[in-house]
Amino acid sequence: MPGGPPPRALYTVSALTALLRLHIESAFPDVWVEGEVSNLRVPTSGHAYFTLKDANSQIRAVLFRSAGRALRFALQDGMQLICRGRVTVYEPRGDYQVIVEHAEPKGVGALQLAFEQLKERLAAEGLFEQARKRPLPFLPHRIGVVTSPTGAAVRDIIQVARKRFPGIEIVLNPVAVQGEHAAGEIARAIEELNELGGFDVLIVGRGGGSLEDLWPFNEEIVARAIAASRIPVVSAVGHEIDYTIADFVADVRAPTPSAAAELVVRDRRDLLGRAKSLWERTAQAMRTDLRDRRARVEAERRGLLDPTALVARAMQRRDDLEMRLRLAQANRLGGVRAAVEALRQEVMLRSPVQRIQRGLATLPHLQLRLHQRMRTALELGRRSLQEAVGAVQALSPLAILARGYSITRRWPDLTILRAASDAAPGETVHVRLASGELLCEIRRVGEKLLPD
Repeated sequence: MPGGPPPRALYTVSALTALLRLHIESAFPDVWVEGEVSNLRVPTSGHAYFTLKDANSQIRAVLFRSAGRALRFALQDGMQLICRGRVTVYEPRGDYQVIVEHAEPKGVGALQLAFEQLKERLAAEGLFEQARKRPLPFLPHRIGVVTSPTGAAVRDIIQVARKRFPGIEIVLNPVAVQGEHAAGEIARAIEELNELGGFDVLIVGRGGGSLEDLWPFNEEIVARAIAASRIPVVSAVGHEIDYTIADFVADVRAPTPSAAAELVVRDRRDLLGRAKSLWERTAQAMRTDLRDRRARVEAERRGLLDPTALVARAMQRRDDLEMRLRLAQANRLGGVRAAVEALRQEVMLRSPVQRIQRGLATLPHLQLRLHQRMRTALELGRRSLQEAVGAVQALSPLAILARGYSITRRWPDLTILRAASDAAPGETVHVRLASGELLCEIRRVGEKLLPD
């Protein structure tokens, strides 16, 4: 009927919802929306469902797992978020929602937020604890390096290490140090060096760059590879002002790759200087002790009083013992010098193998044994000298006189009389006793004057 009501269009709920979805999707294919995250849910599928809201309104949002992998940070309730995506309708409920394809935190950069979140989580697990840190080896002979094969970092490490200790072995496990796949390569390189074995320390790092360039060393996979390493790890990422998650997890942080090489490799010249200083102090101590003992021996020698041939022979015996003692001490000192010189030549001429490391580690023990043997040798010399002095004293004419003997001499020329036939009746003789002297006149001379 002309002028009547238009024909009625009847839609089912599904048809109307589908039609609305088409209109909404065509009207809002690419939008940016800002709001606060609330009601965040992440089921086992890995998709994130949440609500974006402001003071007056709210809208549902979905971040599918494929897009969520690109985020450097984790979503949290209460976070102010800026999202890019498309608006659609979820037909089973008739709700309109935003399918988020990109998101970034408002105010704080995404990378900085991801850094702080990962740092807080790993710290809570205890991966930064000082008790986990292992000391670096005293003298490594094989160093593993994880860095780019073409960057300045590896050249700096090799140059500094070989300048400080020529011949040290450095093995490079080359990786990409920036880009999407760099973190995985770095983590695998650390694991490969651990599986290969034979390394004393690892240096992991690169030269300086922006936060984005250094980001692989802030990835969780790299941090956990460093924490799981059985070999001590030195982190050397960027410049002194740059800090990464790897720095906090590693056993030692070096401000630059060159500084890492200086921390790991000791200067051979410094080691030789320390060995020389130790040898000089040992030799000086021996010379001082020998000089003191010579002075005591000389004082005892001067204190011996007896002009007879018996005393002279005893003194000669003492001198012989003294010379033998000096010779023994000189031989021992020469042995010590030869041992120290052999050690010095070995350090200079050979590469830093495990044998040198063990030798340097046992140097304090060898020094202690050296001092013990010196004390033993000097004590034996002292005892021998005391025995010689005792022998001299036992053979002294004064000791003989003390047993009841006497020395008889013709008066006044004091010629010692050894037989009765050397004197005649009427002569005067001088008799020396243990205590006092006699001047006697001979009345009779014979081989046997007293009756049995």
